[in-house]
Amino acid sequence: MTLLPPNSTPVERSIEASVARISDVPVPLRQLVNPDTCPPGQLPFLAWALSIDTWDSDWPDTIKRARVRSAISIQRRKGTAASLREVVASFGGAVAVREWWQLTPPGPAHTFSLVVSLDGIVRPEASAAYADAVISEVARTKPARSHFTFSQALSTAGALGFVAAARPAVHARLMLAA
Repeated sequence: MTLLPPNSTPVERSIEASVARISDVPVPLRQLVNPDTCPPGQLPFLAWALSIDTWDSDWPDTIKRARVRSAISIQRRKGTAASLREVVASFGGAVAVREWWQLTPPGPAHTFSLVVSLDGIVRPEASAAYADAVISEVARTKPARSHFTFSQALSTAGALGFVAAARPAVHARLMLAA
């Protein structure tokens, strides 16, 4: 069945025939919009569709997928302390947020401080450019009237090892004669 009029040209009929087969091409939409199953080459397009402002092709795949996975919930709560925590967590870091009223004595109104640890999950990527990306994303997510100070924490982990050496002990039995 055709929708073309009877006086259509051969070019129009061949275009119709080629377009008719386009519906046979499989398009796995559920896989393309899921950040866990999306092919790595398609992640930037998914990020653009979810309005992610900061994107770097040098980030590891885990960070890219975490940024896409948390995009909707960040946008939903944008301007809150919870969204700031989620932004830093999507970069693989941990954050401590202290707002002006939580300080002793209280700080200037509508200010907060962030202490961010980018170690742990993303240790190789914790460079200055990576920290700048976190700062710029926090600046986009914070309340518009607020100002913040950013501190980057370094955390280290170590293990204690105990080394013991056995000394041979000589036991002598003393025989006492009574």
